[in-house]
Amino acid sequence: MKDVLLLKQALPYLRRHGGQDFVIKLGGEIAADVEALRSLAEDISLLTHVGIRCVLVHGGGPQATELSQRLGLTPTMVGGRRVTCEQTLDVAKMVFAGKINVDIISALRGQGVSAVGLSGVAAGIIRAERRAPTEVLDEDTGEARVVDFGHVGDIAGVDTAVLELMLQNRYTPVVSSLGSDAQGNILNINADTVAAALARDLGAGKLITLTSVPGLLRDKDDPNSLVSVLTLSEAHSALADGTVKGGMQPKIAALVSAVEGGVGRGHILSGKAAGALLLELFTQEGAGTLIVRDDDEARSRHATRASAVLGAGS
Repeated sequence: MKDVLLLKQALPYLRRHGGQDFVIKLGGEIAADVEALRSLAEDISLLTHVGIRCVLVHGGGPQATELSQRLGLTPTMVGGRRVTCEQTLDVAKMVFAGKINVDIISALRGQGVSAVGLSGVAAGIIRAERRAPTEVLDEDTGEARVVDFGHVGDIAGVDTAVLELMLQNRYTPVVSSLGSDAQGNILNINADTVAAALARDLGAGKLITLTSVPGLLRDKDDPNSLVSVLTLSEAHSALADGTVKGGMQPKIAALVSAVEGGVGRGHILSGKAAGALLLELFTQEGAGTLIVRDDDEARSRHATRASAVLGAGS
């Protein structure tokens, strides 16, 4: 009986989501976990079979770090973003557009999903410009310093025509987070930023970020401090007051950018917890952090839990 009630609870969400485009961003730590990747492929297979069109976006930070170290390179991260020298760019090309992309496609193939691997360079999906030296605030010292990120790009524009063509023909694009400038120079781009840009251009119903933690935690060491729902205004405050730090910062910022840019809702949740994606999408309780506009109906639905965690009024 419990399973029947759960299925009935999912029905309105199935009706709502059918025919929508979802952009799903997964981190390299999920791609490196064989069981987590298999479970995620099962979930995506279910989504595609109920009429949800999915675009997957990935980077591969842990794998890039591992290969860099094996090659004698020392990875440098600033504000959750990778400084990319010439050698590190070669690593990114090998890892992002090579091993990880193929591993994800293989897992999807095993669950009956027709997936196609691409990088953001293909068909000019991601048009980028090399980032100029940027002033960055050091979270530990509180001091600002200028950082040259090397072969790192900022998105100048996107062209999702080839993705639309694939989606219309029931293919699932899997896009690695590389782009190029007008001269064909390849640039490493943060995968969260890529996913947000593609979601906005596609007019996606959802941007979903899968990571190794349950979502945004008030206390990073306490999984019970999960923030269930976050409005845009609350998200801006959390980014400004230091509640969101390190690698979580670009993830939340990208989700906020997507929702402000017209994407229906943003989600961040664990990609390692089996079934978490389906629970987040098809149950009222969810399984991660939902980011919504201030006037979204979900604000009232989850207000009690959100207020308890954030210490804010409903």
